[in-house]
Amino acid sequence: MTGASAVSIEDLSVYLGGRTVLEDVNIEVKEGDFLGLIGPNGGGKTTLLKAILGLIKPPRGRVLVLGMSPEEARKRVGYLPQKSLFDPKFPISALEVVMMGRYGKRGLFGRYSPEDRDAALAALSAVGMLEEKDREIGGLSGGQQQRIFVARALVSEPELLLLDEPATGIDSSRQREFYELLSELNEKMTIIMVSHDISAVSTYVKKIACVNRKLYYHSSKELTAEDIEEAYQCPVEMIAHGVPHRVLREHD
Repeated sequence: MTGASAVSIEDLSVYLGGRTVLEDVNIEVKEGDFLGLIGPNGGGKTTLLKAILGLIKPPRGRVLVLGMSPEEARKRVGYLPQKSLFDPKFPISALEVVMMGRYGKRGLFGRYSPEDRDAALAALSAVGMLEEKDREIGGLSGGQQQRIFVARALVSEPELLLLDEPATGIDSSRQREFYELLSELNEKMTIIMVSHDISAVSTYVKKIACVNRKLYYHSSKELTAEDIEEAYQCPVEMIAHGVPHRVLREHD
């Protein structure tokens, strides 16, 4: 990681359906960062990810990804959408799902190469699902499926990984393990993750930004009640389960 800019956004505004979804957004995400995006439903978090991907053309502002336009950088970016739609009855294996992530390198009708298969196996290994490679995706648990979809995002060997509510469908008892996986992946790539789980975000990410049309960012993971209330635009009561202190990794 060089500390160069992975994502640079200047004066970004997005209007959808006659309303302002994002307004005057400015942020720079450095290579190696793990940025958590929090905020209320409809606040613009997913729209911000789509602008980074180049799926939305903003009428105002500039977005640079890895020093280039979002369209140019897309092959170097992995993306896990909020909901991965699939037919659970469709007979497709976990390995085949992951290999779909190589479409960007081969084209929709290109044939997979031995290198593609090796990359898919490596991605499955990275998310701890190699032993399940031949199982049909519909036969896996929600948490296992989500790991497969993360592997699909990883198989293109991205430099930037965008995750939209990645813990959805993962049993609460396995979520810590999942977030630890993301921390390990962050050693090799920059990650931007949307989440509603503030305690999990504050534990595992390096920096936090609040998005509610505007973006509130202090280049830190430290959030005060005032920061959150400004972003959510309403009173917010913070409740921590268990020992009443800031949630951290296991410590003495």
